[in-house]
Amino acid sequence: MPEPTTTPAAAPETFTFQAEVTQLLDLVINSLYSHKEVFLRELVSNASDALDKLRFRALTEPDLTKDGAPLEIRISADKAAGTVMLEDTGVGMTRDELVKNLGTIAHSGTRGFLETMKQAGKADASLIGQFGVGFYSAYLAADTVEVVSRAAGSDQAFRWTSDAKGSFKVEPAEKAECGTQVILHIKEEQKQFLEEWQLRDLITRYSDFVSYPIKLQQTKKVGTGADAKNELVFEAVNRASALWQRPKNDITEEQHAEFYKHLTHDGDGPLTKIHFTVEGNQVFTALLYIPTHAPMVEMDADRRGVRLFVKRVFIMDDCRELLPPWMRFVRGVVDSDDLPLNVSRETLQDSAVVRTIKKQVVKKVLDALDEMAKERPEEFATFWKAFGVTLKEGLATEWEHRDRLSKLLRYTSTKGEGLVSLEQYVARMPEGQGAIYYVFGESEKALSASPHIEALTKRGYEVLFMTDPIDEWATDSLREFDKKPLVSAMRADLKLSESDDQKKDREANEGKFTGLTKRIGEILGDQIADVRVTDRLTDSPVCLVVQEGEHHAFLEQVLKTHGRAVPASKRTLEVNPSHPLVESLRKLYERDPESTRLTEWVELLHDQALLTEGSKIADPNRFAKRMTELLSQAASAAIV
Repeated sequence: MPEPTTTPAAAPETFTFQAEVTQLLDLVINSLYSHKEVFLRELVSNASDALDKLRFRALTEPDLTKDGAPLEIRISADKAAGTVMLEDTGVGMTRDELVKNLGTIAHSGTRGFLETMKQAGKADASLIGQFGVGFYSAYLAADTVEVVSRAAGSDQAFRWTSDAKGSFKVEPAEKAECGTQVILHIKEEQKQFLEEWQLRDLITRYSDFVSYPIKLQQTKKVGTGADAKNELVFEAVNRASALWQRPKNDITEEQHAEFYKHLTHDGDGPLTKIHFTVEGNQVFTALLYIPTHAPMVEMDADRRGVRLFVKRVFIMDDCRELLPPWMRFVRGVVDSDDLPLNVSRETLQDSAVVRTIKKQVVKKVLDALDEMAKERPEEFATFWKAFGVTLKEGLATEWEHRDRLSKLLRYTSTKGEGLVSLEQYVARMPEGQGAIYYVFGESEKALSASPHIEALTKRGYEVLFMTDPIDEWATDSLREFDKKPLVSAMRADLKLSESDDQKKDREANEGKFTGLTKRIGEILGDQIADVRVTDRLTDSPVCLVVQEGEHHAFLEQVLKTHGRAVPASKRTLEVNPSHPLVESLRKLYERDPESTRLTEWVELLHDQALLTEGSKIADPNRFAKRMTELLSQAASAAIV
């Protein structure tokens, strides 16, 4: 082991934390963690990551490990000093990294973190990993924390010190090897963590699966008889074997839960697990988890939740080559025996091995979701609520998996019986119904009163409610299920079955209302594409329907909200010939085609139809004024 590096004495620099430290640490200590003992798990997890990073960098920078220091984690307690030290021989940190990583609490934004916690209204340990505050769990047990670190490839070490009361100090230090020491000055009321047996219990309970030796300093009697004496020695207390390499039956649910926490910092545990090994031309093992809840921060489509290992050597986090974007909710590890240790993202993209692994991983995840949907529908409903939107992206982007994904789709509907699959929908279609009908909108409540579904529900047809923007692309890609076309009840080309009498009535109404529909077209001008009589409506006077090739109003509004350019589109206005208001407008038209009142009513009905379909009206103030005037006229007439 090299001699400690002597660093010239220098005055420590004092920095102010770049965050609302008092509020954040209060959350960490009193809200995020229900058990103070988890500080050791969090620090061991950080140390394991540092060792992973050094091992990976050493593949291309062998000089980083030339001193031959073993990759390990060492933990010791000093009762006299009241300290616990956790040391790793990992990648270490430079002075600037100490300032950035430990001085900027919650890299994802502390203010956002606090706001999310406030909105959630409850403690949620899953936020730990999402906002990078795991290190600060040290203050559960300690009132002061020192971090001494020497970056791999550097001969300089630095000490970071803070009592978490608003500032921290950084100064030169001495350290013989690269890596990091975390020294906890244990609080008086947490002195139990100075006990050897307590530390041993926490290591085996929370970190037994960590793939590096975790050595605990222990008192051992050396020699016999009068020569016997006690000595302090470091001995590994964890099994240090990759959990995914163990036989399935040897892994307990508790070990799965802790390994999942180690990977994700999600305190709720996984919804289900997927553990398999593929052997043959290629050999790899995967241990994957599907979370119970979606993260409270947005999932980046360019990231994945799977770590790649090669022959138990960590290669990279968030390996996007192993999963499609629509499976980015999956967490876990994949360990290959066939990839080279110096594999890079560039070579992964063109690797036949990776393509095979990805194909198998996707299949196994879909198999697990199929099983969950059939055998544990309540669990699948939980999954769908969290990740259904993400899964539907697969329908819009990958034709290969269309059939399997279509069987996993779930929607609410006019039946009001919870989630329904397309298979269930088809099974209960009444005789004579030839298509699967759906409507788009912002919410189930709004869609349940949509005028577009009136004739469908009157016929006894079930209508699916689609409230995610991705639904339009997904249904356009799917097109049909079980040889039944998927049809939007809001499209202009909706065709409903009709009897001979119904056909005669429709044709008669078209002739009867020709003059009115023409006049409505003149009044609205280029605001609409066409006006026509419809059998789509039973209770509402009018509605707007979408032309072929155009987006539904709900999606248009979402795209505009996100700054996307949406080409101007025109709707067809459909009028209900059996509605009293439309009949009154026809009589008014026949009496005075140029009537100002007719123009006012037509414009008001058009604005009403825009609101009903989910669009914005051009002039809300004019709409309100017109509504007031017409209501006043109606009230005056009623009084007379």
